[in-house]
Amino acid sequence: MAIVAALMAIDGVAIDIMLPALPEIGAAFHVANTNDRSLVLTVFLLGFGLPQILFGPLSDRFGRRPPILIGIAAYFAAALASPAVTEFGALLAIRFGQGVAAAAIRVGILSAVRDRYEGEAMAEVMSIAMSIFLLVPLLMPGVGQILLLLGPWQLIFVVMGAVAAILGGWALLRLPETLTSENRRRLDFGSVADGFAMVIRNRMAVGYGFSGAFLLGIVLALINTSQQVYVDLYGLGPYYPLAFAALPATAIVGFLLNTRLVARFGMRRLSHGAMLLFVAGSVVWFGMTLLGTPPLWLYLLMMVLVTPMVAFCFTNTGALAMEPLGEVAGTAASIFGAVQTVGGALLGLAVAQSFDGTLRPVMASLCLFGACVLVCFLVAEKGRLFGDGTQAAEPAALA
Repeated sequence: MAIVAALMAIDGVAIDIMLPALPEIGAAFHVANTNDRSLVLTVFLLGFGLPQILFGPLSDRFGRRPPILIGIAAYFAAALASPAVTEFGALLAIRFGQGVAAAAIRVGILSAVRDRYEGEAMAEVMSIAMSIFLLVPLLMPGVGQILLLLGPWQLIFVVMGAVAAILGGWALLRLPETLTSENRRRLDFGSVADGFAMVIRNRMAVGYGFSGAFLLGIVLALINTSQQVYVDLYGLGPYYPLAFAALPATAIVGFLLNTRLVARFGMRRLSHGAMLLFVAGSVVWFGMTLLGTPPLWLYLLMMVLVTPMVAFCFTNTGALAMEPLGEVAGTAASIFGAVQTVGGALLGLAVAQSFDGTLRPVMASLCLFGACVLVCFLVAEKGRLFGDGTQAAEPAALA
């Protein structure tokens, strides 16, 4: 679980350590529109999302270790190349490539987890791994702020490369191959198309898998606007990382609680109830913004009350999406990873671009995205929430 969490965190490092540096990067490259600074995050996520479709079939053919190790090497190279660029467009191109490298790592490690676990056991393992993984957004903005005090923004990329080098050595020595030779699929058009068809035609997998795009959209709506909210709106300045830590800290609590609650209530009931509570809380939160900007303490209180509900959904819906697709775990991880990451990145970008100096666009997006998650749940369960899965599984296919 430690190495799973560490390798999953490599994309989080590339995002969260950058947050305090966005104003300096924008100034260095003369980015006129402050909303465009978030492109440093968005292009990484687009690179992280789109190529996952390619890496899934590759991991089902060649195993989990090769894409992980090659991805770490490419991530390391991109991190060290970034400080040398002189144009904003060149930085964005390298960030896209770094996202591609992170995609290979993510597909490989998620497929490896599915090789070893399934169902509620997978949800529990992923909850613990995610709890460790979320130490990254909890700590990395502060690390980024410290690095900015010690040197220019380029130092952040040097540290990012060092992290990749350490994880690469760890994975090389300690990460086993989990895909046995008899379970490897051929890499030809017919086999790949058959694998994609098995994923896309499964109603439960598609419903829960696609809900991840809106769940990630919720998270990125809060992350992409966090610097403007905490620094520009609330005037926290260098204390911004402390306030930002409220989001990952409450998510960690949610993931840890999930390991206990999922055994008692089941993945479906817990996810469905949590999302209903999230939508209700988001409506209240949005209502507050219509009356003006709530004080910082109230904003943080709502963050603590509302965001753990998203944590309950993340790992459970991921396990539910992968549960019927063990035979094509790599392909399934790649399809859902691509849809979730690209969809979430575009939703987060839309919210960042709509930021108008108030909290209203952000809170309105939470209400909308939460409602879309519920629609995905209804599709997966054939219109019925809080069931035992029988309704969704018989028959499972969309066609």
